[in-house]
Amino acid sequence: MSNIPETGRTPRVQIRLVVIQVLVFSLLLTLGGRLWYLQVRNGAEYTDEAKNNHVQQVVQPAVRGSILDSQGVPLADNETRLVVSASRTELMKMKDGGEAVLTRLAAVLGMKAKDVHDKVRLCDNKTPQPCWNGSPYQPIPVTDEATTQQALQIRERAEDFPGITAEPTAVRRYAAPAKANTAQVLGYLSPVTDEEITKAQDTDSPFLRSDQVGRSGLERTYDKYLRGDAGVTRYEVDNLGRVIGQAKSDQAEPGSNIITSIDARVQAVAEYELSEAMKAARKEMDRNTNENYKADAGAVVVLESKTGRVVSMASQPTYDPNAWVGGISAKDYSKLTSKKSNFPLLNRGIQSQAAPGSIFKVISSTAAVKAGYDFNGSYPCPSSYSIGNQVFKNFESQGYGSIDLGRALEVSCDTVFYGLAHKEWQKDGGNKPKKGANDWFYKTAKQFGLAKETGIDLPNETAGRIPDRKWKQDFWEANKAGWCKQGKKGGTYVEQLAYEGCLEGNRMRAGDAVNYSIGQGDTLVTPIQMATIYSAIANGGTMYTPSVGKAIVSPDGKTVEEIKPQAHGKLPVDRKLRDQLDKALAGVATSGSAAWRFGGWPQDKIPMHAKTGTAEVYGKQTTSWFASYTEDYTIVMTISQGGTGSGASGPAVRKIYEAMYGLDAKGGQNLKKALLPEPRKSLPKIEPDGSIDAPPVKPYVPDKTPLDGNEIAPAGDNTGQVPQAPGTGQAPGDTGQAPGTGQAPGTGQAPGDTGQAPGTGQAPDDAGQVPADPGQAPDNNGPLAGPPARRD
Repeated sequence: MSNIPETGRTPRVQIRLVVIQVLVFSLLLTLGGRLWYLQVRNGAEYTDEAKNNHVQQVVQPAVRGSILDSQGVPLADNETRLVVSASRTELMKMKDGGEAVLTRLAAVLGMKAKDVHDKVRLCDNKTPQPCWNGSPYQPIPVTDEATTQQALQIRERAEDFPGITAEPTAVRRYAAPAKANTAQVLGYLSPVTDEEITKAQDTDSPFLRSDQVGRSGLERTYDKYLRGDAGVTRYEVDNLGRVIGQAKSDQAEPGSNIITSIDARVQAVAEYELSEAMKAARKEMDRNTNENYKADAGAVVVLESKTGRVVSMASQPTYDPNAWVGGISAKDYSKLTSKKSNFPLLNRGIQSQAAPGSIFKVISSTAAVKAGYDFNGSYPCPSSYSIGNQVFKNFESQGYGSIDLGRALEVSCDTVFYGLAHKEWQKDGGNKPKKGANDWFYKTAKQFGLAKETGIDLPNETAGRIPDRKWKQDFWEANKAGWCKQGKKGGTYVEQLAYEGCLEGNRMRAGDAVNYSIGQGDTLVTPIQMATIYSAIANGGTMYTPSVGKAIVSPDGKTVEEIKPQAHGKLPVDRKLRDQLDKALAGVATSGSAAWRFGGWPQDKIPMHAKTGTAEVYGKQTTSWFASYTEDYTIVMTISQGGTGSGASGPAVRKIYEAMYGLDAKGGQNLKKALLPEPRKSLPKIEPDGSIDAPPVKPYVPDKTPLDGNEIAPAGDNTGQVPQAPGTGQAPGDTGQAPGTGQAPGTGQAPGDTGQAPGTGQAPDDAGQVPADPGQAPDNNGPLAGPPARRD
């Protein structure tokens, strides 16, 4: 009899079948659970993703808003051009990486094949310009100057140019009305990078890959208002890429317009006169070096005295911002960033730092009064002032007897300020400073707003510096090792300086104090800082934050967001002292160091106030400064290696005023010719269709009539330099020089004074080039700094 069941299955076989059934059931259960998860639990999410897989987006860039002057004249707007672009994504799919296509494209466009290839390569640390620093998935502009014939060739022979497009596109235009290019104020654009896209994706102003963003100037400050919102149309496509329907469409929203306080006509005058002043300076002999002045850089700032609004800001050397439109060429990029061209990308109105010379004396006068000295007191103005064995000379060794502080400002008597500063240094303990020393001269400068940014609505402003005790200590600690390594007692001039710096570079010495009192030594200021100070004196003491933007206006003109003037403090002067300073500065223009440049000026109708300055700069020719104001406007001009204040800058400043007020060389006024006899208060109107009824502007035609009176500088004013005595050089100033140039070997750099290369928007300074007290000769009382006789 058999043990096999009737089914013919043994127990072992039955067990195996049960196990298989369990496994099959488990698999079906798992599969069912997964299907539920995908279709029920997360069904909606995956449905959306599936739809997106069949949606293609077409981006319509927003029209960027215009930047307008105070009358509505476009400084930066848009124009339609034929733009030829290359899709790097498509080119990379080709076996040769698109090389053949780009070579054919170069032939059609009349360009060198290498230039076309360079434009579409991606930027990295090893790739020089030109290259593409935007998203690699965005079409890369090859040229924005294609002709109609070239565009037709590309489109008709599409099979020869896969990945290449030729389309009419709105591109940026920097109009330069009246020949005022306003380059450094406006800035420029370049493509957005992947890093920027990622960083901004969760902000209120995210980027699209097609966006162009502001890199400097107003284009950067107001980028999120100017950029607008790009339009995105989403098309449904099948698996072959054919459009089967439109899923969604977002219309592009144009960017807002920015109305500025800049007057294009005044800007043209300022740019022209600054350039002409520099050309004139290069024809003058520097008696110190027996060479003509180099006049290698300069800036001029025009402010409304009562609001701080910028009417004009010019910087030299300058450039054409249109060079950036459509991608910058290798030649242009090299020119804009090279030492030879002296870095025209820098806005020297807010980034150039230099010793201020005698225009600093309004601060020293205030400090003296705060320290207890009577403004109307009697102070000796001898031809020289001695400290130990060191002699500090007045201009041309000329003395004026005993005078008050007002007269000291008028004739720019150095020895008055030497004496006051030396006395305060002694009261503070001299070489062994008291704990909690008053340091009136240093504290007052900071109360005037120096050593910090003014807050102007332009990026990368520099702060300058006031060389107080803390700065001296920090600077010494940063440079001590280099000085000690380089220094040598009795060695060369630079070795001796380094030796002294190593031993006691952290000490505030008598020479530091007297040098500082006349705006020399390690002090650094910017033109916008000094313009802010002088405008505050003009308006009664209120310090306004300088501003260029005046209003943000919607594309249809219906929404206007006005940018009101903002006061950020008061000068550390009472009404009496302010009036005393005001009277003294008027005296500078009528009977002081600037009088020879303002002969025939209608002082009774338009009172002029001025201060001349000539700053010594170690290793360079002198820096020219001219600070001035009327009731309406404040103008400050500076020229690096330009000579004297009234000699180089004074005539140009006067001509800017004459153009604004409609004055001739003899002081006669014609209001019909006046460009801006008083600040403009109203805003230009933008129509609903975006049009602006702006008046036409004509190029500036300078008045060639010579100034009234003798053009020879009287004694006591600035017409040049006298030879610089050995060992009396000044601390380095700065005029936008490239970092690393002119540095003494082995010297370091103070914290906070690091310079950056052009393109970062940061103006380099010369901190750390020489010991903090260059030109100080040791004597029985220790190293002292002593400037040569100067001219203001």
